Amino acid sequence: MEDEQSNIKNWVGTKANDSWALFKIMSEFVTGYETMSAIGPCISIFGSARTKQNTPHYELAVAIAKAITENGYGIITGGGPGIMEAANKGARLANGTSVGLNINLPFEQNINPYIDIDKQMTFEYFFVRKVMFVKYAQGFVVLPGGIGTLDELFEAFTLIQTEKILRFPIILVGSDYWRGLIDWIKDTLLNEKYISASDLDLIEIVDTVDEVIDALSNFHKKELYRPNF
Repeated sequence: MEDEQSNIKNWVGTKANDSWALFKIMSEFVTGYETMSAIGPCISIFGSARTKQNTPHYELAVAIAKAITENGYGIITGGGPGIMEAANKGARLANGTSVGLNINLPFEQNINPYIDIDKQMTFEYFFVRKVMFVKYAQGFVVLPGGIGTLDELFEAFTLIQTEKILRFPIILVGSDYWRGLIDWIKDTLLNEKYISASDLDLIEIVDTVDEVIDALSNFHKKELYRPNF
């Protein structure tokens, strides 16, 4: 009987904590919306937090972010090390908007030094953070990365495919890295009719800085920038 009463108390306590968590979630959305609504047109750049400085992927991310910024966009990253740091560094080198959406994690994630002071945010909830990545971006540029990078890629892919958000360019950088994934999508998902052939048009694979800029420019010729959703 005592065990049953203890279980009931624990269950009630958990329900109460769930209810109070809504206020924390709401506060993260409010802070995010208020900050991000003032940043202007931006491109979200993703990639591995484990990418080391002075490696080809790191230097490419710096160059891509710098070029994107010089073409009138700001840069949004996850705020951490690796590719995120490189992208924020590229934005800083071009004196552009540099946004970092940090996340509390037990490892890897320390905020990098290239983010504008007034555009640093740290989130507790991944799903709130991902809304900010998507809602205020005019495109995704995705460099090599792991599970987190794939999560962000397929989140955008799904939202565009299901028309939950407006379409924007999803640009995968590094044909050697991404080709196997795209081939699997074509050879398995498409052949099994789990996706439509037109879904593949939502993603573009490139290798160079110029190709990234061309892909963004071709998509945004009319310069119609607005938040998604």
